[in-house]
Amino acid sequence: MTELTLADADPVSALLAWLQQSTAAADALGGPGRVSGIAEAPWPHLRISHGPGGDLRDLNWAIAPEVTLEVYGDPGGWPGQAELRRILLSCARAALNVVEAPHVPGQPVISGVKPSGLLVWSPLVDGQPRWLMNLSVTLHP
Repeated sequence: MTELTLADADPVSALLAWLQQSTAAADALGGPGRVSGIAEAPWPHLRISHGPGGDLRDLNWAIAPEVTLEVYGDPGGWPGQAELRRILLSCARAALNVVEAPHVPGQPVISGVKPSGLLVWSPLVDGQPRWLMNLSVTLHP
């Protein structure tokens, strides 16, 4: 088996897989199949991507990059701002539970997940509703 390096410790893939199987995230979003790496129907939808910052430390063992969570509503404007905020925070809480998950050989070890920065209301230019926030994910290969 090939030894894993920090380049293999991808927090987006790990959280994406975790939240796609999370019943808490599915319940908050209104059903399964609403978590991915792109903004797509059905709405509301959670998009997970690499964040703008984090702490790469000395690139020797553990790193703590940011992951961005974005929850999108329907382009028609529903659900409202307060409901989308509730959905995003519920999904972020579900993401915290990945720390307690049994380790899967060949996958990175996630030892911490915590909010990083602000919870931001940021509708798209066409008016589609969106909230976003970042999580700091501490992990190592």
